[in-house]
Amino acid sequence: MYRAPVDEIAFTLKHVAGLKAAIEAGSLGDLSEDLVDAILAEAGRFASEEVAPLRQVGDRQGAVLEDGAVRMPEGWPDLYRRWIEGGWNALSGPVDYGGQGLPTMLGVAALEMWNSGAMAFGLGPTLTMGAVEALDRHASEELKATYLEKLVSGEWMGTMNLTEPQAGSDLAALRTRAERAGDGTYRIFGQKIFITYGEHDFTDNIVHLVLARLPDAPTGTRGISLFLVPKFLVNEDGSLGARNDLFCASIEHKLGIHASPTCTMIYGDGFAGDREPGAVGWLVGEENRGLACMFTMMNNARLAVGMQGVAVAEAAFQKALAYANERRQGRAATWRGEGMAPIVHHPDVQRDLLAMKALTSVARAISYCCAHATDMARAGGDKANFWQERANLLTPVAKAFSTDVGCEVASLGVQVHGGMGFIEETGAAALLRDARIAPIYEGTNGIQAIDLVTRKLPQSGGDHVRGYIAELREAVDALRLSNLDGLGRSAERLERALDHLDAATQALLKMLGDGAMQAALAGATPYLRLFALASGGALLARGAVASGAGDRVALLRFFAENLAGETAALRETVIDGGASLEAAAKALVA
Repeated sequence: MYRAPVDEIAFTLKHVAGLKAAIEAGSLGDLSEDLVDAILAEAGRFASEEVAPLRQVGDRQGAVLEDGAVRMPEGWPDLYRRWIEGGWNALSGPVDYGGQGLPTMLGVAALEMWNSGAMAFGLGPTLTMGAVEALDRHASEELKATYLEKLVSGEWMGTMNLTEPQAGSDLAALRTRAERAGDGTYRIFGQKIFITYGEHDFTDNIVHLVLARLPDAPTGTRGISLFLVPKFLVNEDGSLGARNDLFCASIEHKLGIHASPTCTMIYGDGFAGDREPGAVGWLVGEENRGLACMFTMMNNARLAVGMQGVAVAEAAFQKALAYANERRQGRAATWRGEGMAPIVHHPDVQRDLLAMKALTSVARAISYCCAHATDMARAGGDKANFWQERANLLTPVAKAFSTDVGCEVASLGVQVHGGMGFIEETGAAALLRDARIAPIYEGTNGIQAIDLVTRKLPQSGGDHVRGYIAELREAVDALRLSNLDGLGRSAERLERALDHLDAATQALLKMLGDGAMQAALAGATPYLRLFALASGGALLARGAVASGAGDRVALLRFFAENLAGETAALRETVIDGGASLEAAAKALVA
């Protein structure tokens, strides 16, 4: 059974990501370490004792669609009620609308625990939190007054409606249309697919944020607007009114996250009855500028999805470690007991488990550092732009690398279980099934890599990423000077990894400067992994120095001497792999 690693989460937040320094500098208001510890402890208890026990129920029963309504698994609506009563939905929400206004760092730490408990549960509120941020930044005061308080509390949930059958990653192909009604509202017509929690029985209203195109809109992404479209219209006194003209036509039968309803939503099909067809919607932001509003929500969701990768990896590691200490097989040199040895004593199993733990730790550190940068940017001041560029740089890495790690670690977890990992009763397979969606949604990991290389590396003419690499070198230098016992060749290996990152970064910046876009795109995905491994190693070094000794030093050394060497091959692929890719790709074209 999952147990939230509260101490590990707190240490990474405070000593690796920068929470302790931010608290001491007064950058986070009245937040104290005692409050942080109390929140993390209670979140860990709730995730471990109340969310995690319902994971298998959700996986087995799934969400069920009956007559246009979705029934959630047994016990899940009551779990959600207890969750919002605990104030968890409002953790980082705006104070003016009932939120607690706590830092993003605390919000993503809690998200890790919810998603480790049950990813299909933690997924739903993630979209609501994104909707809150989008509306708080872009909606009119009237819309905020009507919807934000209940979204912040979790009494109502929100969704994000982008994807259509012909428009996945390319939103320029979007066809859902909006028509001006003449009274300040709009009528929405169209179909959206893959809508997470588009219909459910957790709340009595669902607030959909829908991208659509006006009749006179410019072509492409410049002609997209964002609309708030509620399941039920809201009366002036805040009570629920008539049903809106929208419904869930079907839910997908998926590889994993079975309890998360993935809906096909139909807008403007006459579902509302006697009224004229068209789902009633309200404009968020300005006409034809909806993508900028939605990106607020998407950036929030991308870090949250990265946390799903960390969360599943942590749950998979815990499950595999427990099994490896129980399962006995063969003899082992380090086993002094009678009979067969627990498989945790076999070097190959140890390698798998330590790789799982190290990769999870690296992904967690990168993601928490991204959250820290977001908090510092919001704090304002002279360095607000610097911190915004840092958040921009780390967001695609946090999303893509962490979700890749979720799949990689969950797969290793199945391997540690052996044949029992392939059997559903252990739950190891369910974690792998759940993890597999995360590299796909909220912008595929390939798109994240393209974003990193083409938009984030060139920030400030490349100076920001160069400065970041210099900061990472400082962490490795501090490790070298620490004289900690048991480091082996850690500092040397990590320095070499940063050299590889530096060389690949300069090569990509030159490609972009020379207009060699195809070569840069060919190197994008291997570069993102190189970036994560090299920077993650330096973050582990920061943690090892802060701790002073013990298990963190041993894990750092394992990472440096067993996993960080991959950066050499990735560097070569980034710099020289484009030509062979282009040549071989000709064989793929029909």
